[in-house]
Amino acid sequence: METADPWMPYQLVDGSGSVVEPVDAFFAELQAQARPASTIRSYGMDLLRWWRFLAVWEIVWDRAERADARDFMRWMAIADKPVRVHWRHQRAGLTAETAPTPQRKGKLPPGAPNPVTGKPTVGPKYAVRTRLHCETTLRAFYDFHLEEGSGPVVNPFPLERARRSSRAHAGHRPGQPFRLERQGRYRPSVPGRAPRRIPDEMFNALFAALRYHRDRALVAFWVFNGARAEELLTSCGRDALPGQQLLGVVRKGSRAYQQLPCSTDAFVWLRLYQEESRCAGVPQGADEALWWTLRRPWRPLTYHAARAMFVRANDLLGANWTLHDLRHTAAYRMARDPKVSLTDVQWVLAHAHLSTTQTYLEAGADEVIETVRAHHARQSDAAQRPVVPAPGYSPESLRTLFGKVK
Repeated sequence: METADPWMPYQLVDGSGSVVEPVDAFFAELQAQARPASTIRSYGMDLLRWWRFLAVWEIVWDRAERADARDFMRWMAIADKPVRVHWRHQRAGLTAETAPTPQRKGKLPPGAPNPVTGKPTVGPKYAVRTRLHCETTLRAFYDFHLEEGSGPVVNPFPLERARRSSRAHAGHRPGQPFRLERQGRYRPSVPGRAPRRIPDEMFNALFAALRYHRDRALVAFWVFNGARAEELLTSCGRDALPGQQLLGVVRKGSRAYQQLPCSTDAFVWLRLYQEESRCAGVPQGADEALWWTLRRPWRPLTYHAARAMFVRANDLLGANWTLHDLRHTAAYRMARDPKVSLTDVQWVLAHAHLSTTQTYLEAGADEVIETVRAHHARQSDAAQRPVVPAPGYSPESLRTLFGKVK
C-alpha cells in the first residue's frame, strides 16, 4: 500500500493489517541506494506474491527452504494471473468469480498475435520477464537479511551450481560486452527479443487518431527525443525551451536532470496545447507541471492516464503499440541516420552501456519482411523473363543443340 510518508513511500501489509517489518527494512535499504519509489513498489509486488504463497502453506518467511522457492517458481510457470476486478464491480460487492467478463468487439484471445503489429496480446500466464524479476527480487531480499543476520542461514533462492564459488561476470574485460549469465538457479531463460519500432505509415495513422493537442504534443515529444514515458511527464513549465529546441526531463534511474533536443513540430503542438489549456483555466507557470488532465479538477498527468490515452488511440486502429515503442522508434530513427553517431544516441537515450544502444543498428522485423518480400518479387520477375542468347550466338544453332528454350 502507498503511504504519504516520504521516508517509506510503500509498505507491505499482511492479512491482519500489520506492517511486515522484514520488508520494511528491505525497502529502507533500497531507498538508501537511491532507488526511486516506482522501483520500491515493483519490488513490493513481487514480495507480496511471495508472502501470499507462504501464507497458503503456513510457512514463516525466515523458515522457507529451497524446496519452497522451487515450488514457488514452478507455480508461477503454470498458474494463471489473478483477474483484477473493476472498481464498479468492487463497489457492488462482486468478486473475480462473480463479476461479468467484459466483451469488447474484435478483441483477440489472450496471447494471440495482433494482426496489425504482430505483437502478441497479454496472455493469462505470468510472463517470463515477470518471473525473472520476481526471482531477482526475492534473492536480493534474502541476501540482504543474510548479511544483516536477521534471516535464514541459507538463501532459498540460490545461485547456479556451476558458479556458486565465483562472482558474477568473473574475468570480464573492460570495454567488452557482458556475457549473458543466468545468475539464479531458478531464474528462467529469457528469449532474445529485438526492439519493435512503429513503421512510419503506422505512426502517421496513429497520430491522426489522436483527438487533442495535448496528446499530439506528448506523442511528438516521445517519438522525437526518445525519453521514457514517465520521464517526459516530469517536465515543468520552465523546462520547455522552444528557442533552443530543448526540453528538460528527470531521468528514471539516476534521477538526473537532462535537456533533450526535440523537433520543431513537437513544440508547435505544445504551443497549441498551452494556448488551449490557458483558455480553459489550467494552472500555468514556471514551477507548475507541463502536462495536465483535460477535465476538472485539474491534476498533473500521470503515467497511467497517458497510457490510457494511448490505448484508446490504439483501439481505433486495432493495434497494440505501447508507449515504450515510441522510444524504440526514436532510437531506430537516430541510430539508422549515418550523420548521427552511436555515442550521441546513447547520450540521448541515457544508456549505461553502448552495447544496449547497438541493438538499434540491426534491422527491425518490418524491414526484414519487406527486404525478403522484395527478394521474392525479384525471383519471380527473373523466372518470367524470356531467355535471350548472348551476342555472337546463332539462335538456330542453340535450338539445334538444346531444343526450344522458353
